[in-house]
Parts: sequence; C-alpha cells; structure tokens
Amino acid sequence: MTKATFYHAGCPVCVSAEQDILSFIPENQVEVIHLGEDKAKVKDAEVAGVQSVPALVLSNGNVLHINFGASIEDLK
Repeated sequence: MTKATFYHAGCPVCVSAEQDILSFIPENQVEVIHLGEDKAKVKDAEVAGVQSVPALVLSNGNVLHINFGASIEDLK
C-alpha cells in the first residue's frame, strides 16, 4: 500500500493540521514533508496537485487541501 503524503510549511495552521492528521492516520501510513525545510520537495508537491499547504495527498492521488496556511507559490 502506498503511503499518503502530508505537505506543510511549519506555520501554526500546518502544525495543528499535522497533529490532527497523525491522530487518525497511523504514522507508518503517512509521510510528513515540511516544505519550509525541504525546498527540493516543493516541485514534487506541485506535480502531485498541491496548490497550498497544509495538504494531504492520498495514496489514490486525490489532494485534500486543509485550511490555508501558504500558497505553493510562496514556498518556491
């Protein structure tokens, strides 16, 4: 089974969403990527369809944009 991927930028909205996500998805089933610290992953997030963070990319490719912390453009 492919993991879901949770992208965030470290802002308070993102950190709160990360805590919520990890409360209902086991950590071994979701990869957490902090785009503020790993700028090389911004392109991967964009290709996956992420337009803003926090966002959860499900294993089937669907993107769930959670609230609005930062635009993907702001992270480039």
